[in-house]
Amino acid sequence: MAVRVQREDFDPGREIEALTAGDTAIGGVASFIGLVRDIAGGERVGAMTLEHYPGMTEKMLREIEAEAGRRWPLQASLIVHRYGRLEPGDRIVLVITASAHRDAALEACHFLIDWLKTKAPFWKLEETGGGEKRWVDARADDDAAAGRWVRPAGKNAAE
Repeated sequence: MAVRVQREDFDPGREIEALTAGDTAIGGVASFIGLVRDIAGGERVGAMTLEHYPGMTEKMLREIEAEAGRRWPLQASLIVHRYGRLEPGDRIVLVITASAHRDAALEACHFLIDWLKTKAPFWKLEETGGGEKRWVDARADDDAAAGRWVRPAGKNAAE
C-alpha cells in the first residue's frame, strides 16, 4: 500500500509491474488513470493547475487507501496524484489495486477514485482558451458517486 503526490509524470505500465512483481497471490489488477480534459463546462481548457497542502494531502490519501484495505482483501494498492500545471491529455492520477480476485480489485479501485474526487485536498484552477482563470467547484455528481460507498457503522464489504 503506497501513496505518492508528485509533480512528475508517471508510467502506468511500470507502476503496475512494480506493484505486482513477485506476488503470485495476486489474481486480478484494476487501474484507473485520470487525464486533463480539453473541455469543461462547455469551454475549452488550455491548462489546469492542481494545488495541494503538503503533508495533509498525503495523510488523507493514506487514510482513504487504508479504508479500501479494510473493506476489500487487497494484496497491494497504489495512488499517485500529480500537482502543478498540467495540459489537456496529461495524466493527473493513477489508482491501482491488486487482489486475489477481480471483484475486490475492481470495487476497491472504483471506491478509491470516487473518494479521491471528494475527500482528497486538491484545488483545481482551470485556464480557458481565452486566458480566463477560474477555480473548479465540487460537482454534485462526484458527491453522489462517493455517497454510494457510505455504509452504516460496523458493516464491511462482505455484508
